[in-house]
Amino acid sequence: MEVSPRRLVERFYQEVWNKADEAVAGEILHADFRFRASLGVDRIGLAGFLDYMRSIHTALADYTCIIEDLIATERRAAARLLFCGVHRSRFFGVAPTHREITWKGAAFVTTNRSRITELWVLGDVDAIKRQLGAIPETAFSEQL
Repeated sequence: MEVSPRRLVERFYQEVWNKADEAVAGEILHADFRFRASLGVDRIGLAGFLDYMRSIHTALADYTCIIEDLIATERRAAARLLFCGVHRSRFFGVAPTHREITWKGAAFVTTNRSRITELWVLGDVDAIKRQLGAIPETAFSEQL
């Protein structure tokens, strides 16, 4: 059955990421799904992606992805995203702070018109590290 890239991306973020629904992941991700995370992780296949997703949900309680903008063609989509969660376990080598952290990012999706075949995410990793205290708050602005 043909599914629009827009609908696949909406389900991926609303149901798979926000609800950690592994059954939906199995429905909408291709068996050879290729995933490149902004946190430097590359995964191929459903099992590798699910391991990564579980690790993020372990580190960040109430992890949520909000689609702020979404553009789609027949086989591709691009989304501007807001990510947030409460830091509850070691993340970027930092012990839990129990603070909410937020950052922006973008996702680039390829589909085969029924499933997501590839996803490449770029996120503002420095914003995460600043909020965790892993790098100074003014590290970048002082260099300008």
